[in-house]
Amino acid sequence: MDVLKGIEPERVFHFFEEISRIPHGSGNTGAISGYLKAFAGERGLFCRQDKLGNIIIIREAAPAREEEEPYILQAHMDMVAVSAPGVQVDMEKEPLRLRVEDGRIFAEGTSLGGDDGIGVAYCLALLDAEELIMPRLEVILTVDEETGMEGATGIDLSILRGRRMINLDQEEEGIFITSCAGGARVDVEIPVKWEEAPGEEYRLVEFRITGLAGGHSGMEIGKGLGNAIRILGSLLYDLSKRYAVRLVRMKGGQADNAIPREAEAAVLVRGVDVSDILSFAEQEEQRIREELRETDPGCKLEKLCHNSIVSEPACTETTTKAALACLCELPNGVIAMSGDVEGLVETSLNLGVLSLQEECLRLQYAVRSSVDRDKDELCRHMLQTAERAGAKAVVRNAYPGWAYRKDSPLRERMVRIYENRYGKKPVLEAIHAGLECGILAGKIPDLDCVSIGPDLQNVHTAEESMDIESVGRVWAYLLEVLTQ
Repeated sequence: MDVLKGIEPERVFHFFEEISRIPHGSGNTGAISGYLKAFAGERGLFCRQDKLGNIIIIREAAPAREEEEPYILQAHMDMVAVSAPGVQVDMEKEPLRLRVEDGRIFAEGTSLGGDDGIGVAYCLALLDAEELIMPRLEVILTVDEETGMEGATGIDLSILRGRRMINLDQEEEGIFITSCAGGARVDVEIPVKWEEAPGEEYRLVEFRITGLAGGHSGMEIGKGLGNAIRILGSLLYDLSKRYAVRLVRMKGGQADNAIPREAEAAVLVRGVDVSDILSFAEQEEQRIREELRETDPGCKLEKLCHNSIVSEPACTETTTKAALACLCELPNGVIAMSGDVEGLVETSLNLGVLSLQEECLRLQYAVRSSVDRDKDELCRHMLQTAERAGAKAVVRNAYPGWAYRKDSPLRERMVRIYENRYGKKPVLEAIHAGLECGILAGKIPDLDCVSIGPDLQNVHTAEESMDIESVGRVWAYLLEVLTQ
């Protein structure tokens, strides 16, 4: 069923729906990379697919515009694949289930992948439009942007001739991004030891944090939203300082670059302590809800005590306490605000995924900073904190920030066309989220770049949506830039 058929711009939404039928979460981009290669082959366009799955497609200039400098268009083909609580969907195998409501496009029970499926759809629609008279288009479609920009880091761009690039990974219409933060991933493994169930009478108590808003760990990290993993970790650590607590299960989050909205754990506690523990948890829930009443009012702490005596393996009391202490000692959230741009987060990190495994409690962080030395210092601090606690930590997928360019003919041209079209200037903005522009600028000498896109909401969550009319306006503007 073509849910988006007949919605304008029809060519753009046709390709967005095609993409939505292909599972394309980060790390699962083989099928969509193959689709893009086939797309180029069917149209006789030059296409290079590298070993990572990155795609470069080139459409030669119309005869009347062969003397012009090429345009580079760039987007990423992977999405943050997350589902709503209780939704049973295999996002590695099943297509997205699109729906249209109140002028917006959603995916039933999952993230939509507008970030950056709509950027890819724009590129395909332009490449497919034979009637458009344009200069040479050099289209870069990368893999695994969301997990550390591995595709952009590994791609070879030596065949490109263009020195001006429009990145299509922005989420607010009318705001042109001109610089962004760099980042890295940090993985921490805190060792744990297991033992058979204690000989005393122990009960299993389960805790679950629900109802948080979640969101993009770059765009929303400064909004004071609750992090379910940190909330639960702090509760359990406070309990471990007062009572004999042994971890049995613990997990939370779905992606390191998404603020986790849920987390859960099961612990063994002495039967005589159960009522006090539940009472303490009740008081903590009230405190947490009060702290988050303005920014994240939906927070809930669910508690369940099993009355039967439990005899299943658990982490030792000592390693449980040590692991929870390390989790709480590691920083999270906003570290520093910009001194130059009011309201802009300068340095932050997000604990996005936690899992209790056989040998360790594993934590996955996304680190961001618009100052590379501060990003590196924060990563060093994470390594040192983990080492002091007897844990292992590694930094991976580090990428540079994208510095503002004072002299930008592309930006000036795009601003002028926007102002002529809409009677007002676009907003020029730096963002705390990461874009691939910084990495690609390191591969293309003197690259002139601007990032644009339509209105997306609740990116990296199951409530993600895309404004239909905004998609159309950005498409019309993009056509004017390329065909004028």
